[in-house]
Amino acid sequence: MRAAAATKTVMGMYELVDGEESGQIGNVSVAGGGGGEELARMEAGLVDGGGGGKSLSFAIGGGSRRGEEWGGEKKRRLASLDVFRGLTVVLMIIVDHLGGIFPSINHSPWNGVTLADFVMPFFLFMVGVSLTLAYKNLTSKLDATLKALIRTMKLFGLGLLLQGGYIHSVGDLSYGVDLTKIRWMGILQRIAIAFLLAALCEIWLKRPGDIKKEASVFKKYQFQWMFTFALSAIYLALLYGLYVPDWSYQVPSQTDGPLRTYTVHCGVRGDTGPACNAVAMIDRKILGIQHLYKKPTYARTMQCSINSPNYGPLPADAPSWCQGPFDPEGILSTIMSVVTCVIGLHYGHIIVHFKDHKVRILQWMIPSSGFVLMGILLDLTGVHLNKALYSLSYTYLTAGFAGILFSGLYVLVDVYGFKRPLAVLEWIGKHSLAIFILAACNIVPVVLQGVYWREPQNNILRLIGVKT
Repeated sequence: MRAAAATKTVMGMYELVDGEESGQIGNVSVAGGGGGEELARMEAGLVDGGGGGKSLSFAIGGGSRRGEEWGGEKKRRLASLDVFRGLTVVLMIIVDHLGGIFPSINHSPWNGVTLADFVMPFFLFMVGVSLTLAYKNLTSKLDATLKALIRTMKLFGLGLLLQGGYIHSVGDLSYGVDLTKIRWMGILQRIAIAFLLAALCEIWLKRPGDIKKEASVFKKYQFQWMFTFALSAIYLALLYGLYVPDWSYQVPSQTDGPLRTYTVHCGVRGDTGPACNAVAMIDRKILGIQHLYKKPTYARTMQCSINSPNYGPLPADAPSWCQGPFDPEGILSTIMSVVTCVIGLHYGHIIVHFKDHKVRILQWMIPSSGFVLMGILLDLTGVHLNKALYSLSYTYLTAGFAGILFSGLYVLVDVYGFKRPLAVLEWIGKHSLAIFILAACNIVPVVLQGVYWREPQNNILRLIGVKT
């Protein structure tokens, strides 16, 4: 009885009404009269829009004003999406700072998944959900496409600034990047690419007409599903079909001598190990080996570290590939990350077209369970869970768990109104770009170490016990 009464009360207070999703989702105030084409907070929250009523600004931690006016109406936010976003940011901070102490939550060195490996797909999943809410009522596809391109360039540029090598490590007061060594890909760059392709899907690849029954939602968006199947097919064809030749790389000598050159012998197809996979080969050919990430996770494998699963000195019989560059946000793996984002679109479509809580939850939980099952089955049949390669099994498993977690938070927050205890997570979700930059890009320590007494070593970080 109490549960039924609570549900009835909550239905009146928190039921998602028509238009709620398109106006103020993810700190983006829809331009007056512009319908839903202003982008929802890109990345499902890593990019905050400004709080202004007539324009969309690219602002770090932009104002999140609840109930922003649009067309004379107040629009409610989908609180569970903010909470999900905030929870993912907290998870990211935990694994970044405690992963070295507790290897079980750090990124898997190669095959397998850990807690840290769910962070990126959760963000990408939220991108897709947010985009459907933002593009619910398009008035101009061309205008929406142009704005999506602009937002993509801004986020990609921010990623280059923060993760391309311009800002140096803690302990180094210099800054700047050699363009011959800049890292072109990164977390924000991947999110930018996934956002753009998912946005174009939502703008151009949906059929007109209303949804009157549950099965019709797949027909309306069948071209989007065909797009995901095409991306998956391209990924699998390249991963297992491309020939990977021998390759070489150089690393600095432990002394001041010349660079040491290592040659990795491959000459294979379809290899999914660290040394001879097509994912890395494509990045070496297109991006250039000097532009790849210099500290890959496979350096923590038993073959490459005596302190495995942590980084450490090389074993005496370490293979030649252990110090080779590898970008975890490379080109081919980013193709599969787009699939995660487009899967998120489907979950947003359920919000847009169905208002009954039970229908929404059922339409989310069925595919989520299916994705998890497919991921497990693929892993058992040899398509291993692998975050670095963004394997097909990894894509399905993480998307499925994202859908399950989102469904649970929706019931908890938007159905039963359990918001106050989660207010901190909701706030973090509304300001996730600023928190990401401060927590994950070393901005705070880099700024603090710039204040010192006479010698750079006598800085604030040293004063509070942080080694630089």
